[in-house]
Amino acid sequence: MTQEEDIAAEAAQETNGPTHSGFVALIGPTNAGKSTLVNRLVGAKVSIVSHKVQTTRAIVRGIAIHDNAQIVFMDTPGIFKPRRRLDRAMVTSAWGGARDADLIVLLIDSERGLRGDAEAILEGLKEVRQPKILLLNKIDRVNREDLLALAAAANEKIAFDRTFMISAENGSGCDDVMDYLAATLPEGPWYYPEDQISDLPMRQLAAEITREKLFLRLHQELPYASHVETEKWEERKDGSVRIEQVIYLERDSQKKIALGKGGETIKAISTASRKELSEILEQPVHLFLFVKVRENWGDDPERFREMGLDFPK
Repeated sequence: MTQEEDIAAEAAQETNGPTHSGFVALIGPTNAGKSTLVNRLVGAKVSIVSHKVQTTRAIVRGIAIHDNAQIVFMDTPGIFKPRRRLDRAMVTSAWGGARDADLIVLLIDSERGLRGDAEAILEGLKEVRQPKILLLNKIDRVNREDLLALAAAANEKIAFDRTFMISAENGSGCDDVMDYLAATLPEGPWYYPEDQISDLPMRQLAAEITREKLFLRLHQELPYASHVETEKWEERKDGSVRIEQVIYLERDSQKKIALGKGGETIKAISTASRKELSEILEQPVHLFLFVKVRENWGDDPERFREMGLDFPK
């Protein structure tokens, strides 16, 4: 019996019925709330969140169990009009995730509506065959009449199987989404053990958490072009873990911003990241951050591989 069959048999025994499973691609414009929603539906933090646009760079998979179903959410990068090589790689990754999924969820920010990138995404979805549902997010900030008009306008362009109105932030409407997905995904074995919530390697998740703290601390000052890599991970005999990470920036002026006066900024970022990593790992963490300048790192294929992206020609 294979590992997948073992997992399916155990799940069927515990849930007293056939199991369902599938991949659900969550796509949408930048800052629509995709990462917040994935974390909400999974019930744990698997994707970083910040106010900075295009925070998610590669597909992050979050795994949720609901009723007899294992739902694998694919948090894709926000889709926007690309200007640089990194932008192109992210948008290609997002559309690739959509085409590989069993079901596509389009998340729209109800406040922004169909302006800008949302309109282009709707056009692109016409070429994608998978079943599609529409989620209107941030409904607590928009009146009901405008929500109904937005839902009607979107459904005129794409024949969505279902439309849900939700708030990823407070969870409103999210249970209905989970009920629908659990009932709609095909019958089949679970892909992952029941207690696994993400397929992201811990070294990469640790780097993502530090990048989140970097963005949260320096949202206005630090340009988008920054990258974090976990270079060393050492499990120590006392039960703690020593982690060394490098923050790559493109210019010396950015390095000064990241370090801060007397190293104050980098210490604050390290403290915030170490605290969250300790909670996730449930063990003491010794985190050491180094800031390096690497000009034009956005043109380095190795950096793209580290992020889980294909390097566009």
